[in-house]
Parts: sequence; structure tokens; C-alpha cells
Amino acid sequence: MLTRNCLSLLLWVLFDGGLLTPLHPQPQEILEAQPREDVVPAPGRRSSAQRVKRGWVWNQFFVLEEYMGSEPQYVGKLHSDLDKGVGTVKYTLSGDGAGTVFTIDETTGDIHAIRSLDREEKPFYTLRAQAVDVDTKKPLEPESEFIIKVQDINDNEPRFLDGPYVASVPEMSPVGAYVLQVKATDADDPTYGNSARVVYSILQGQPYFSIDPKTGVIRTALPNMDREVKEQYQVLIQAKDMGGQLGGLAGTTTVNITLTDVNDNPPRFPKSIFHLKVPETSHVGSAIGRIRAVDPDFGKNAEIEYNIVPGDGGNLFDITTDEYTQEGVIKLKKPLDFETKKAYTFKVEASNLHLDHRFHSVGPFKDTATVKINVLDMDEPPVFSKPTYTMEVYEDTPVGTIIGAVTAQDLDAGSSSVRYFIDWKNDVDSYFTIDATEGTIATNELLDRESTAQYNFSIIASKVSNPLLTSKVNVIINVLDVNEFPPEISVPYETSVCENAKPGQVIQTITAADKDLSPAGQKFSFKLSSEASNKPNFTVHDYRNNTAGIETRRNGYSRRQQELYFLPVVIEDSSYPVQSSTNTLTIRVCRCDSDGTIQSCNVEAIFLPVGLSTGALIAILLCIVILLVIVVLYVALRRQKKKDTLMTSKEDIRDNVIHYDDEGGGEEDTQAFDIGALRNPKVIEDNKIRRDIKPDTLRFPRHRAPAEDNTDIRDFINQRLKENDVDPSAPPYDSLATYAYEGNGSVAESLSSIDSLTTEADQDYDYLSDWGPRFKILADMFGEEESYNPDKVT
Repeated sequence: MLTRNCLSLLLWVLFDGGLLTPLHPQPQEILEAQPREDVVPAPGRRSSAQRVKRGWVWNQFFVLEEYMGSEPQYVGKLHSDLDKGVGTVKYTLSGDGAGTVFTIDETTGDIHAIRSLDREEKPFYTLRAQAVDVDTKKPLEPESEFIIKVQDINDNEPRFLDGPYVASVPEMSPVGAYVLQVKATDADDPTYGNSARVVYSILQGQPYFSIDPKTGVIRTALPNMDREVKEQYQVLIQAKDMGGQLGGLAGTTTVNITLTDVNDNPPRFPKSIFHLKVPETSHVGSAIGRIRAVDPDFGKNAEIEYNIVPGDGGNLFDITTDEYTQEGVIKLKKPLDFETKKAYTFKVEASNLHLDHRFHSVGPFKDTATVKINVLDMDEPPVFSKPTYTMEVYEDTPVGTIIGAVTAQDLDAGSSSVRYFIDWKNDVDSYFTIDATEGTIATNELLDRESTAQYNFSIIASKVSNPLLTSKVNVIINVLDVNEFPPEISVPYETSVCENAKPGQVIQTITAADKDLSPAGQKFSFKLSSEASNKPNFTVHDYRNNTAGIETRRNGYSRRQQELYFLPVVIEDSSYPVQSSTNTLTIRVCRCDSDGTIQSCNVEAIFLPVGLSTGALIAILLCIVILLVIVVLYVALRRQKKKDTLMTSKEDIRDNVIHYDDEGGGEEDTQAFDIGALRNPKVIEDNKIRRDIKPDTLRFPRHRAPAEDNTDIRDFINQRLKENDVDPSAPPYDSLATYAYEGNGSVAESLSSIDSLTTEADQDYDYLSDWGPRFKILADMFGEEESYNPDKVT
């Protein structure tokens, strides 16, 4: 009864206090059967109020989740004060789950849940109730909204959503060192009871780790946990609701914890003495043995550095660390010789590279071991007395001259003889020979330093008892210079002197070069030749540093008198024998300004008037060129005009006479010559008509078809071809033969006057009158000659 009154009071606070507001304005519901009046503001008045009677009553608003009873779960009852219990009021229900989850008795107003509910699926339902008159179907009260909450029960166990977990903690950590925090989630209502209050505990993993029951923080529980003893731990964590009380639900997860390494262990040699055997023929830099110190740590904490402790024999060896195996690799720094020393002993120290200051108190993080090396006797090749040989020889030394020797010895107990020979690699090695027994080197050809200044080759020495054992040495032969070339001026100089030069003025500094190479360095001297020393023009000043200056000896020079001066300079070297050469310098006289700046050195400038500048001369020359061009154009135009006049007169067909030297093949040879060539092309093209006679009807020329078969010409050509083929004097290659053939059978007969039966007197020239006025005069002239012929006078 007390619980029911508390629930009624809670609902009254929720609805009457305004925490839950209906969807539409309506009277507030109450839990009691009797009417209740509330004060509400009157319309139109802010401060005045009026009382409204409320008519709804129900007695339950909670429903348990996961109800498993056989009957529908009773939720509550709706009742209106207008219901007199005679069946005139009908109750309706609408909203979330109405009809599917919740049902209402239309007569009594009892509400039931017809199926099991899950709070985690839906925590509350909002519904609307109304009382309706059965006869009129009209609502007796305004529709009212209410909420049915699903009351939680402990039906969900805690869950580790992020499990299983992986964590790590350094080894040797103190008690309480943080490892990891786990978290479990319970889906039950945390505001109702202890269903969602989770408590953590360790089911497996003690006594190494502990967990905070409220926060789930895992910490170390034992000090000095050693990774080298145990590295992996698996901890089983439980989360239980209901505050860990009996009957609560629980969930578990696994935490895999790894102890990470720290440098808490020094390296240790497994034994105190290491024995190694090394052949004396081992090469310098080669690995002759390995030793190893053991460090149980991991990664960079296990990195070891090896060092040789200074002592007996340590200077012949070196040791490095193999970064993959952490072994100490002993290497040879110097050659071993069994005959000199047969054994070496030294100490090797191993230490960690990365130290942890927290463990210094444990002791020194290093260890020491002894290494004993025994040298094995081997059959070795000969050994040269020097690592390299350098010799000198003068160029042009006679062939066969001995210039030096090499020496090699067999240092083994049973000493063997040695043979020498040159390692032939190229043609340069043929310049020298070596004595196979004595090792003396001699020239084999004449040497020229200017061609090759140095020779570099190898000599091999082998044991007579074992020719396969050989050694090699490098030989350098420098060819010394013999002074055979005279010095010369290093570069060609373009020397000039100003017309206004003063005495003692340096106009050129010269240097010299020598093809010879003097061991003491090149020293040159400069002077004038004997024939030039008496001339008062120039002199040579030797600066004693392989340079010299050309100086003037008089005041002023004139280009009009002499433009070029040739100065012979004698250059000598300081080698033996002394070589000298005479070099001629060409000195040009130039016009300069008062500051000595050269203005002109051209030859033409000598003959120019002094008062004319360069610009004025260019203008004069330009005017002359323009006048010449005008004259040439005028003459060309006159000639062109005259030529056009002559051509115009010759093109008149009436006065045009064409001469040609082509007899042709007679009238029947229509292909020998094109008559169109006799026509003036310009007359034909312009189609001009004679103006002195009345033109007749134009007649186009008739073109005669070429003869289809000129048998006489073909026979003539075939006969000549046969004669040419059998002619022994004809050339043996294709050639062109030209024949002159007039043809025969002309209707006009021969044009020659030879063998003509008629004379000039028999000719009748009257037909010439028919050819026009021009030929009429010709007919009259021949007619007069005929009339005055004395032979006809009787």
C-alpha cells in the first residue's frame, strides 16, 4: 500500500507539476476517484484564475520487463467521474503499442500488457486515453496523454567491448606500475537498483597483477619481474554487476601482458680463453676468427661493442661487431710472418652500447676474455725489398743501358731461387728488358721525353721451386730531359707603338716557352740580336723572371715614314747545352690620342688628310657611290630603249628577211624542216594584217600529214648503220653519227644552176608584176636588161 501511494504521488508531481505536458489543452488527470479542482487562468485575464474540475482516474503507470506469466500483465485502470457504472461510458486507447502491446477494457478502463517487454529495446510508451458516450459517440472528456514506463530487471551481463586486450610493461618495474585500464558496459538501467553497477576482479594472473574493482586499472603486484625468466602473462578479468553481490551477472575478458626488455644484464663470455689458428699468408683486412659474448637482453639492449685491450700483439689485429649476430670479428691489420713470430696473445673486452643508469649498481656491464693466435707456416711467394721502385734515365740513352735493378727473396726456411719477368700488358713494356736471374732493368729502345715522360709497369718474381707462387711490384721510370729544344715566344704578339711615344716607354711584355723540362725549372734570358742592337728604335729589357719588356728608344714615330718595324729578339735557356732562338716581333705604328689610346692602325689612314674625320670620309665615299649608280642606270636605260626600237622595226613582216642554212630533203621531205620556224612568232601571235594592200579572206594553213613511208631515207640510214658497225675505226661505245641527205624526186628539180639548159635570157619576169608593187620594180629592172641585150640586136 505504501509503494502504491508513493507511485501515485510521483505521477501527480509529474503531471500536475508540468513535467509531462499533454499534446492538447485538457484537464489534468488525478489518481483519486473523487473530483479535484485546479486553478487555471481565466481567458482574457492574466492575474485572475478559475477552477476546473478534472474527471480522469487511473492507478498504475509501470510495467515490468521480461514478464513471463501466462495471463496479460495488469498495468492500471482508467476511470471518469462521469462514469456512473451503468455502461454509458466507453474507454478508448491510442498511441505507442495501443492494440499490439497494450489493451484496454472499454467498459471498466483496465489496461493490460499482452506481450513481454524489453526495457533495453524501448524504455517507455506514450499513449492517449479518452472517455466516449456510448450512445452519442461523443467524447465526454478531452483526450488525455500518459506514459507507461518499463521497469528494469537485471537481465544483461557486463560486456568488454574492446577485449581481448594487449598490454606491455617494462621488466623490473616497481609494485603498482600502471599496465592498462579495462572497461565493461552493462545495458541495464543505471538509475534503478544495482543492475548496472559493475565491479572488476582478477580470476587468473595473481599474484603478478592487481586490478582496481571500481576503475578497472591493472597494475603490477610483484616487484622485479624479469623478462629473461618469464616474458608473457595472460590475465583473466571478470566484471560483475549488482555491485558484485551474489546473483549478479558477470562477463570476462583476457589481457595479454608482455614484459618489455631493459638493459639489466651485462654481456658475458662463455669461456675465458679463445684459441685461433691463422695462416701466415692471410691477407691484410681479412677475417681470421670470431668470438662471442652472450647477453640475455633483447634488441638494442643486447648490442655489444668489442675492443682489443692494448698489449702484446694487439697492434696487428682489429675487431669489429657483426650487427646481425653480435659476434666479434677479428681482422688482420698487418701481415703475419711465421719466421718472425709464431704466436700472439691479447685480450678482448665486450661491453653494452646502451646502458641503463637504474642498474649501474648491479655491476660493470662488460666482460673480458683472452685470445691466443697461432701463426701457421705456409709456402709463401718471394718478397721484394721495396713496395715500389722508382728509376731515372736520360732520353736518347743507348739501347741496352742498365738503369736499375729489383730484388726479391724467398723468406721460407728452404730458400728457393727467384726468377724475374716483366708483366706484359701493352706495347709500352717493350721499351725495357729485365734479366731473369739478376733482376736488372735495361733499355730496349731509344727513349724520347717529349713523347713519353714516364713509364709505369710491373715486374713479377716467382719461386723456382714453385712457379705458381708469385709476387708483383710496380716500377716507375722517369725519362730525364736533355736540352735539345730552344726556347720560343710563348704566343704570337700583336705589338703596336704610338706615333707620340716617349723614350723608355714599355709597349709589350713577352714570355717564352720551352719544350724541354729542366729539373731546376726554366730560366730564360732575353736580348736584341746583334744587328738590331745598333738601331735607335727599340730595345729589350730583361726582367730576370722569364719575362721581358719591349721599350721605345726615341721620341715619336711616323707612319708616313715607316708603318712596320721588325724587332729580332734572342731568347736563351739556362740548361746544358745552352739553346737559343731568334724571334721576330712585328711592331705597328698607330695613331693615338694624348692619353696613349690607339685610334687607328689601318694602312689607308696614313694617306688621308689630317683635317678630315672618319665620318666625313664615309659621307664622301657614299656620295661617290650614289653618283656611279645613277650613271650606270642612265646608260642601261639608253641601251634598253635603243634595243626596243631596233626590235620593233625588225618585227615588221614586210621588211623581215630570215636567213637559214638548211637545204632539206626536197619538196617531198615534209618532215626534214618545220616551215613554221620561218614565220615571225610575234607576227603570228599578233596576227597583224598588211596595211598597203587590201586583205584577202584569211586562209588557215593546211597541214600536210607526214609521209607514212620514206623508204629512200630509211634505206640510206640502214646502209650507213651497217657501214658503221663493220668499221674497225669506229669507237667501241655508242656514238652519234650525222649524215647530210637531200633526198630525190623533187618536183621543182634542183635549185643549182649547173646543168641548166636555159639561160637568164629565156626567163620571163612579167609574173613578178603580179606579186605586188614592190616586185613590179624588180620586173621592170630585169625587163630593161633584156631589152638592152646586145646579143639580140640584129
